[in-house]
Amino acid sequence: MSPRFLDANLRHPITLPDGTAHAGTVHLSQVIDHPNISVGDYSYYSSFDAPQDYAAQLAPYLYPGAPERLTIGRFCQIAHGVRFITSSANHAMTGFSTYPFAVFNPESIGAYAAEIGNRRDTRIGNDVWLGFEAVIMPGVTIGDGVIVAARAVVTGDVPNYSVVGGNPARLVRDRFPESVRERLARIRWWDWELDKIERNVGAITGADIEALETAV
Repeated sequence: MSPRFLDANLRHPITLPDGTAHAGTVHLSQVIDHPNISVGDYSYYSSFDAPQDYAAQLAPYLYPGAPERLTIGRFCQIAHGVRFITSSANHAMTGFSTYPFAVFNPESIGAYAAEIGNRRDTRIGNDVWLGFEAVIMPGVTIGDGVIVAARAVVTGDVPNYSVVGGNPARLVRDRFPESVRERLARIRWWDWELDKIERNVGAITGADIEALETAV
């Protein structure tokens, strides 16, 4: 049996030809410890300048104990500069001014937080590629297998296996025909045992749907 090449417990999962670890790429599950963020195994972030706080880098407005959560699935690929703008970044918009006077007054900040609304969680599916400096806005759900183009601003939910780009992000194309997308939704290869995934990498990366269904 070939040795495993995936290891979810590694902080730096990529080894360069000279044998050193690529410091700019990290498994997020190994570097984020935040009560409002959950990250699946093998999801990585690549950065040109490694931050000291990955949670603050990716989701700068999501404070511990906030009413919303950020959930990232397995095998996601997150490029440099991606930001999740969670709902705690919002300002109240019902009055004549959006200036958050209440946040400077300890007696009123709690009521102001409740007034903001739109406390939906942000959910990123499995095997999602978020391109360079993409921005994910509050309460968005991104389906499995989605590709988000560089510098896209995603303001609404994105269906499985689609490509979106632009500001605001719009559907560019579906990655596969509907029949294939439905079959992939049933297969869910990212939930397989690691040995099984590694044995079937050729079918996964080669888009061999019949081989994957046989492996199931």
